[in-house]
Amino acid sequence: MNALKKIFGGDIRQFGMIFALVALIVFFQIMTGGITLTPENVISLFNGNSYILILAIGMVLVIIAGHIDLSVGSVAAFVGIAVALAMRDWGFPSWMGVVYGLLLGALVGAWQGFWVAKVGIPAFIVTLAGMLLFRGLNQLLGKSNSVPVPGDFQNIGAGYLPEIGPDTGYNNLTLLLGIVAIVAIVWGELRRRKASIALGAEVEETWVMVTRLVLICGALLYATYLFATGRPGTSFPISGIILAALVLVYGFISSRTVIGRHVYAVGGNKHAAELSGVQAKRVDFLVMMNMSILAGLAGMIFVARSTASGPFDGVGWELDAIAAVFIGGAAVSGGVGTVMGSIVGGLVMAVLNNGLQLLGVGSDWTQIFKGLVLLAAVAFDVYNKSQGKPSIIGLLLKNFQKTPEPQAA
Repeated sequence: MNALKKIFGGDIRQFGMIFALVALIVFFQIMTGGITLTPENVISLFNGNSYILILAIGMVLVIIAGHIDLSVGSVAAFVGIAVALAMRDWGFPSWMGVVYGLLLGALVGAWQGFWVAKVGIPAFIVTLAGMLLFRGLNQLLGKSNSVPVPGDFQNIGAGYLPEIGPDTGYNNLTLLLGIVAIVAIVWGELRRRKASIALGAEVEETWVMVTRLVLICGALLYATYLFATGRPGTSFPISGIILAALVLVYGFISSRTVIGRHVYAVGGNKHAAELSGVQAKRVDFLVMMNMSILAGLAGMIFVARSTASGPFDGVGWELDAIAAVFIGGAAVSGGVGTVMGSIVGGLVMAVLNNGLQLLGVGSDWTQIFKGLVLLAAVAFDVYNKSQGKPSIIGLLLKNFQKTPEPQAA
């Protein structure tokens, strides 16, 4: 136990969801006779849940700021149908459709952000109204019909890294991507250690750093192998590239920028943040607008994967995104949470869904298990706080993303 604490840092309970994710994967791998970790299943699982993980990235910032957004599924459906119609009826090329969808998401977010930040209506009420409003607009625009999208647009949701170079039996671009990621992680760790030594700060034992790097890089190398060895024509999904880029960007914004610190400050104590010079209304407006932009992106990725936009797109997505954030360690009261933690929470829900489907469990029991997992995660978080302990994933992957202390610009 002490060795684990040294390797991962802090109280091991802070990493409960990481261990839960690993335990779920191992459990379903055994129970399904090895199907869970086949390349085909891993690729399908990742590709089929990327849009929920994108929603979770935006939702965690909303929840950290002390709000909640119930409209994301309806906004995603509205943007999806609007983009599909624009490409079918107005002749928009695919790239223009994507830009159009992002702009629509920004306009929706500005609309909802105005009511929350300027008028002062609670986000719960504003987005509840938005859930009804944009669901109605989705059905009105599409006349409750499905609208197909062109083949090149489908690449953002159903496309994979192409095959290039000599025939190695693997997808070469996926292998290259995995190698670059591993090199970046090792380089970043060594750079951080060197900087700490130069500043005269205490550094961890060498064996601790090496063990952690071996575990992380080993897991990443195995994932690279799975994605690179799928059936011909598949590899690492394009939607996965988009998700990875968003994780890096939003991880940096939330932990390394002034606006990120302000989001935590407002969620932790809005009045104190305002006294420190933080523009709380501006923060509220930005997190709501950002959420709708990512909802629009998620809607387009889903439509691209489904090959058509339909009247029932986005139903229940807000619940999956919110569950992912809370399972990933965000606090109900705001001020606590990480982008990476929400991704882990989303993966827990995705693996649970996938594993139960492989075992032939019906949707009724699947919903029951998901509800119990969410309740247990939040209950554990509340218990930790009542004992004066950090949140579930308070120091999740602390060497790559740290939850910043609230402070003014």
